[in-house]
Amino acid sequence: MRPIGEVWRIGSLLLADSGSLYGLGQATRAAERGRPGYQSVSREERREIAAAALRGGYAVGEAVNFDATPIPLDADAPATHSALSGDGLLGYASGEIRVRWKAGAPLSGAPALSSFLTERADLLINPPFSGG
Repeated sequence: MRPIGEVWRIGSLLLADSGSLYGLGQATRAAERGRPGYQSVSREERREIAAAALRGGYAVGEAVNFDATPIPLDADAPATHSALSGDGLLGYASGEIRVRWKAGAPLSGAPALSSFLTERADLLINPPFSGG
């Protein structure tokens, strides 16, 4: 594992500073492997992934997103665009690109991409619980 760039996590999407968009894959925080606890095979696998991130150059505690799925953004017509067809994170309905909270969820009730991004950005700028 090695850093290849930084992204902003926006709900189920990852936005790169280049403007590239990705569907969230898996995430961990870089950490020391530590001694095996034998709690479960899946827990040991997660510990190994966190240690691989640390060995790959991430700082202890740094968030690491991996297995993200690129969402191609180009000039194709939205209704036929491969990123918007099927059950992916983005879909096209009622003349708008909509964001599902998870792949496979229905588009009915899913917010338009523009309002989704506006709401998420506002939450980052004005967190509801700022400790004050």
